[in-house]
Amino acid sequence: MAEPWYNTSGKNGDVVCSTRIRLARNLANYPFPIKMTDEQKKAVCEEIKEIFSRTNSYLSENFDYIQLDELTNSELLSYAERHVLSPEFISGDKTGKAFIVNKDSSISVMINEEDHIRIQSVQAGEELQKTFDMADKIDNLISERTKIAFDDRLGYLTQCPTNLGTGMRASLMMHLPALHESGAIPRITSNLSKLGIVMRGTYGEGSNVTGAMYQLSNQITLGLKENEAIENLVAIASQIVEKERNYRKELTGNIAVQDKICRALGTLKFARILSTAQYMELISLVKFGMSTGLISGITQGDINKLTNMVQPHVLLPDSSASERDFRRAQLVRDALKSAE
Repeated sequence: MAEPWYNTSGKNGDVVCSTRIRLARNLANYPFPIKMTDEQKKAVCEEIKEIFSRTNSYLSENFDYIQLDELTNSELLSYAERHVLSPEFISGDKTGKAFIVNKDSSISVMINEEDHIRIQSVQAGEELQKTFDMADKIDNLISERTKIAFDDRLGYLTQCPTNLGTGMRASLMMHLPALHESGAIPRITSNLSKLGIVMRGTYGEGSNVTGAMYQLSNQITLGLKENEAIENLVAIASQIVEKERNYRKELTGNIAVQDKICRALGTLKFARILSTAQYMELISLVKFGMSTGLISGITQGDINKLTNMVQPHVLLPDSSASERDFRRAQLVRDALKSAE
């Protein structure tokens, strides 16, 4: 089985955990999902399924088609916790919803989310161009075999007007503990909004920030080409990465910060019960310490793998919170035994 993309680290992995590209597309011969009947939704699912099953052997062998109503709530939540599916997609009625995912979960296609098709491509680290190229290949595959709703003036037509144009959302998941600790995030967020860039919580719009994890993404999709949006995001991200690293250097010289980081590692290495929220806050400090050389003996890739393993429904589906907290602490102790 292919190693999941989220078990690795990539370019600028100390700050940029992952890159994601989402493309919103709609089939020209159907109304938008909000106006569709269950029969129409199922017809869209079958059409997209047929495109993947009838194409070259690589795609047919390396992608799985899964209907939402075939999975338990815990299984669906585990996909959302690993950022394979959006929380919105798995909520509410499951009828006429399906997704296609490849073996390492780096590419997924959500069918009948907010739009008929949501193509998602993800890579570890800062890899905007590579991630876009992967999504673009899937987009071309689908577009060659069915008619996509497109207007010469407005671009790709989408259910929500804010996605008109390219239909593309490019985002970076960034670990910003030093900027978070220093209180600089509100000022940065305000400045970014003037440039058509938005900074959100860990799971996107309306979500809270967990473990100093922020999503940086483009806000403008109309009147801007995909490559221009990506170039803007790359330029902004490089500035934020530099600011975060500089703030880390300043903060690491503070003995109180060093104590906080080392206490976090000690707690994780010896805790017998550990909630998800506690883990995320403590591992954020450990990652901070690793990036500045204060903590050694473990890699960013190891932490990424551990973080995904200990999410509630990935860890122990259909178990009680107390059982998960106990098992999570066991896994964390084992994974961090060589860290110092």
